[in-house]
Amino acid sequence: MTVLSSALDPAGPEYRAHREAMLARLADLDAEHAKALAGGGEKYAARHRGRGKLLARERVELLLDPDAPFLELSPLAGWGSEYTVGASLVTGIGVVAGVECLITANDPTVRGGATNPWGLKKALRAHDIAFANRLPCVSLVESGGADLPSQKEIFIPGGAVFRDLTRLSAAGIPTVAVVFGNSTAGGAYVPGMSDHVIMVKERAKVFLGGPPLVRMATGEESDDESLGGAAMHARVSGLADHFAVDELDALRQARRIVARLNHRKAYPDPGPAEEPRHDPEELLGIVPEDLRTPFDPREVIARIVDASDFDEFKPLYGSSLTTGWASLHGYPVGILANARGVLFSEESQKAAQFIQLANQRDIPLLFLHNTTGYMVGREYERGGIVKHGAMMINAVSNSRVPHLSVLLGASYGAGHYGMCGRAYDPRFLFAWPSAKSAVMGPRQLAGVLSLVARQSAAAKGRPYDEDADAALRAMVERQIESESLPMFLSGRLHDDGVIDPRDTRTVLGLCLSAVHTAPYEGVRGGFGVFRM
Repeated sequence: MTVLSSALDPAGPEYRAHREAMLARLADLDAEHAKALAGGGEKYAARHRGRGKLLARERVELLLDPDAPFLELSPLAGWGSEYTVGASLVTGIGVVAGVECLITANDPTVRGGATNPWGLKKALRAHDIAFANRLPCVSLVESGGADLPSQKEIFIPGGAVFRDLTRLSAAGIPTVAVVFGNSTAGGAYVPGMSDHVIMVKERAKVFLGGPPLVRMATGEESDDESLGGAAMHARVSGLADHFAVDELDALRQARRIVARLNHRKAYPDPGPAEEPRHDPEELLGIVPEDLRTPFDPREVIARIVDASDFDEFKPLYGSSLTTGWASLHGYPVGILANARGVLFSEESQKAAQFIQLANQRDIPLLFLHNTTGYMVGREYERGGIVKHGAMMINAVSNSRVPHLSVLLGASYGAGHYGMCGRAYDPRFLFAWPSAKSAVMGPRQLAGVLSLVARQSAAAKGRPYDEDADAALRAMVERQIESESLPMFLSGRLHDDGVIDPRDTRTVLGLCLSAVHTAPYEGVRGGFGVFRM
């Protein structure tokens, strides 16, 4: 085997400094995740429990198989906005009755589970994941519908939620709705457009318009139960396929429905795999706090792939991009990892060839980001960096094997695109707390703006205000620094979550398992025109 060796010195001062910086970031991350776990806070959680109801994550836990992992997605949605962290919705992937499912659960402790703009984006991202990977969708419903003060941001794009449910069903991907409480107005279409519907006795309320709206619209007097209760929908309207006596019964019935779906993975599980030869705990000390300092991505690869076994491709050519073949939890992967940040023409051509090979062999690709982008300068422009960078981006854009991306360090400029950033539809994209992503680094961006302003002043024959320039640069650097941080980006759903580096192998294993639920085939020559 080609087992990777390691030059990492866990006892050295550099490693210890990197580790301490990472642990500090993880402490900040844990504090933000705690906000998502808290939902609406103790007051509203206690009120919810006082009504004899389970919390959203308790429902998810009881739905899953015992001791099954749950890969939560977008837990920081809405971070930095006026809305609660998590955006009143829990989404993720877990195993139900032996079947990998995409699970969504409204958090009724946050404004009654009402959908806000970030919760909507989170729900749509979850549907994208279910569709791409052919994962059955289980919706644990308790929502008052749209958050009305923000309806202008929800109403028009929100229709895609119901469109997605019908498209999933049409594609043969099962959808199950379990209604625990209110599912009103537009929310009524979640059970209305799901394949299987369970409603909880004297709890579920499904109607397009509640009693007050009915009275205003028609003058008719009604109550919740007769208008849209579980018993009425089970006995009269037929909307409820299954009538549950309580929440536990509803979750039991949901598990039975999933068990009877006859939903099969496209590929068998590969079975047990050998753990890495190097300690994953050491991943904490690899990435420097100053991302301008390079690090060897092989140290990361050695701690996430099976047996630390890695067959490198073109190791002597385009050496600032490491490429090669490995297995991860038994699944074959091709890995592209930035070594020294900058992508030159050689790295771009090497990447394009490697992506073609992965498509020929139907092997998923894993992109490990630490790039400042493609090289600039007269020599490199004359050498064809534009066409070579375009070749790499072309290959990434048209590749049909599943892509997974993890932002380890910097992910700037077009390098973010070439390494399969969010706009290039990786099946999953996660970030380490050390990651940063923007059009360029804060200092470079501030410097560019300063140069442009200086040239403009010179062209107009005006004196340049150096004090104002220094203030502008400082302000821009602070802004870009804050907007490039992983929690800011994760809050806007530019990734699927910020993860502890030590969990990278587990997270990628869960993703690869989900990916192999759906059949896929690499492209055979259809990459468009490569400019040579």
